[in-house]
Amino acid sequence: MNEDDALQYMIHWLRGRLLSPIADPAFDVSLRSAIREYIKQYEKVLPQDLDHQMNDHSPPFLAAAWELSRRGIIRPGVTRLGIPLSPGTIPGEAYSFTPLGQRWLAEADRAVFIPTEPSRFAALLKPFDSRFGPGFFERGQQAHRCYSALAYLACCAMCGAAAESILLALANAKKDERDVLKDYGSRGGRGRVENLVLENAGEDLKKEFRGYTGLLKYWRDEASHGRESGIGEIEAFTSLQSLLRLAQCANDHWEELVRARA
Repeated sequence: MNEDDALQYMIHWLRGRLLSPIADPAFDVSLRSAIREYIKQYEKVLPQDLDHQMNDHSPPFLAAAWELSRRGIIRPGVTRLGIPLSPGTIPGEAYSFTPLGQRWLAEADRAVFIPTEPSRFAALLKPFDSRFGPGFFERGQQAHRCYSALAYLACCAMCGAAAESILLALANAKKDERDVLKDYGSRGGRGRVENLVLENAGEDLKKEFRGYTGLLKYWRDEASHGRESGIGEIEAFTSLQSLLRLAQCANDHWEELVRARA
């Protein structure tokens, strides 16, 4: 068990709490309950050893709770002022949902999990390295490092750059690389290159592909402007998700996307 394992479990568990709230009116989330349910589900523990096991499992869960608090999904403490904690409840174990967290968790079942450790995120990118090139892998890793450093604007910019590596890899598989780069660097070239990639794709694939590239392009353009962007943690997190989904989509439909026009 490490922080990423605990975080992934907590996201799933919190979504269950959102759908089936606990009876205690003081708070929404009991960290002790989350750890207890994990142990009962995944560990073979005798009842008399449960408390000891909970203490042993607590460090990664405490780190996961902090990460979720940092992201604004939950916050420490009671749901509102004036409600006392139930007898026996330790303040550091009680959390409540934020409004943002309630909206985010409602869609968490469709979310791509983003690990907190760079090495584990690299493992998600690595299967696409040979197909999309070292530029994709490098920019994807830089995006995650920016996210971990709370540099959300830079994260979105690097996700957009990594997405361009995917687009160019697809286009270069259909047309001479020099012609692609020349067209790409000209006015309106990015749209023409994307049209080249999608010329033989079905309508559903076009819609899915453009959904990812459009979002990543928008945030990269926002990051390049001199005005205040308003890009925060949620946008950066979604940008990383979109990058992974785009990579998976392009990889799964590679043959269809690189097929030359008949």
